[in-house]
This record gives sequence, C-alpha cells and structure tokens, in this order.
Amino acid sequence: MTDVLHRPDARIRPDARSIERVRSARIARARRRRLALGAIALAIAIVVAVSLMVGHTFYTPAEVWGVILGRDVPGASFTVGELRLPRVVLAVVCGASFGLGGVTFQTMLRNPLASPDIIGISSGASAAAAFGIVVLGLDGGQVSIFAIIAGLLVAFVIYILSFRGGVSGTRLILIGIGAAAVLDALTNYVLQRAAQWELETAMRWLTGSLNGSSWSDAVPALIALGVAGPVLVLCARDLGMLRLGDDTATALGVRTEAVRIVLIVAAVALIAFSTSAAGPIAFVAFLSGPIAARIVGPHGSPLIPAALVGALLVVVADLIGQFAFGTRYPVGVVTGALGAPYLIYLIIRSNRTGASL
Repeated sequence: MTDVLHRPDARIRPDARSIERVRSARIARARRRRLALGAIALAIAIVVAVSLMVGHTFYTPAEVWGVILGRDVPGASFTVGELRLPRVVLAVVCGASFGLGGVTFQTMLRNPLASPDIIGISSGASAAAAFGIVVLGLDGGQVSIFAIIAGLLVAFVIYILSFRGGVSGTRLILIGIGAAAVLDALTNYVLQRAAQWELETAMRWLTGSLNGSSWSDAVPALIALGVAGPVLVLCARDLGMLRLGDDTATALGVRTEAVRIVLIVAAVALIAFSTSAAGPIAFVAFLSGPIAARIVGPHGSPLIPAALVGALLVVVADLIGQFAFGTRYPVGVVTGALGAPYLIYLIIRSNRTGASL
C-alpha cells in the first residue's frame, strides 16, 4: 500500500504482458486484412482471366496474354482485345467505383442504407438518361454527360435540403429516398412516352448492362476512378473520424463540413461516371461495404476492401449473366437478384432490434 502511494502511476502503468497482447492482436488483425485483400484480388484476377478466355470461341491463356501484351494473335486480337477486354475492364472499374462510393456514404452517414442507389443519386442519373434519350434525342456520349451532370446536381440538392446547421444522416437518407421515388416516377412517365426503339435503348441503359462495352466507355470511368479514388483514400482517416460522430470528429480536429463536401463530390463523381458508362448496376454500392466488413473485419479503412469486393461482384455477376443460364441477362439483373434479399433482411433486422434508419 505504501509503495502504491509513493508511486501513483503504478496502477495505471500497463505491464509487459498487456502490451504484448495488444501488439499481438494488432499483428493478427493486420495479417488477416492482408490475407483477405490478397484473396479477393486473386479471385478478381481468376474471374477476369476466365471472362477473357470463354465465349463463343475459347482462347488459351497464352493467346489472351499475347493480346494483352499487344501482339497480333489471329482471331483473338479482335475478339479479346476489342470485345472482351473493354467489357472486363469496365466491369472492374465500375465495380470498384460503386464499392468506393457506396461505402463512403455508408461510413460517413453511419448507416448501411445510406447507399447512392438507395438515396436517389443513381436514380437521378437514370432519370436524366431516360429523359435525354426519349425527350431530347441524345445518344452515346451525350447521354453519359447528361447523366453525370444530373447525378451531381441531385446529390447537391439532397445535401442542401438535409442541411440544418449540419447534415443529419437520417434526414439525408429520408430526403434521398423521397427524391429517388420522385425520380423513379419521372423515369416511368418518360418511358411511357417512348417509341419502341427508344424504349429498348433506354431500358438497356437503365437495367445496368455491360453489353456492347467499348474503350470509349471504359476510359472515362477509369480516369474518374484514377482521380476521385485517391482523393477518397487520402481522406480515409477523416472518414473514420466522421464514423464517431460530428462532435467527436470536430474535437479531434476534423473540419467536418469541408471534409464531408469533398467526400460527397468524389463519391458522387465515381457513381455518376460509372452509371453513365454501364447504367445503374443495382445494389453493388449497397452490398460492397457490408460484405467487405464481414471478410476483412471492422478494423481499418473500409475503402480498399469495398472497392475490391465491388469489382469482384460485378465481374462475377457479369460472368453468371452471360453463361449460367439458357439466355444472357444484363449484369444489373444478377446483382439485383443478389441485393434485394439483403435489403429486405436489413430492414427486418432493423425493425426487430428497434434500430432507426
């Protein structure tokens, strides 16, 4: 007792055993994270290789690798280089972009329902595309630009409407869901006025499809990922602070509103460019973050794991849609079939636990 009184820090000083346990736990978590990320990346590489090899004509790994290196391989140079490779690259880029954008919103607003395809951003791009095709007679790149501008504008309007001395996650989600309902109704109204050929074009775009993908579709989405992706990664620490709440983040030195605006602009840019290239591939942004958290664990930044999971979801769903059934289905149909049950489960679980949206 006398020793403790003379040494007031004796009770709070951690012993060597406790320090070693904490260090071991951190090392184990880091090892698990590296292994999980490596396994996901390997799975993406395998599925990408299979997607490049299979089709109406099968090409060997040597022939595919020759095309990637720029060699002239009879038959494969066109089929792989101009048809399959742009499609696979776009699938990976869109999946990673949707995953990054979705987990950014979910983490920032601390709610798994705060996904761009739930809160109206994807609906804004879709409504603009349908309006541009049917009413304005736009096509190709014009539709993409119109959809990108609309996605950014919808995100800005939702943010302004939900701002009351700060942004509440629940308020933004509810306003976003209402905006999505209005925009979906507008899309349906526009489609009712469409001619047959316009309807086919619009529906193929709205479903979320990689059919007919080309390098002109993949390059803008790849550039957007190369610009906005690093911005989000650099903001990963501040994003993690926002997960603790605005008051705590501010106390830790985070300029919450400025950081939130940067995160929203970067995430919406990724979503808008990917949606303009492949359409609103359903539920990828919604599913990537939760799946990544289950695989990698809750510790560390969720951005890179969600991007890898999103890429894997899209390339696998596209492969399934092409070859698993008697007919070919757009990738958005497959991801929608995967995501809808999880959305229902999440809502039921929230109701049972009494959690708020």
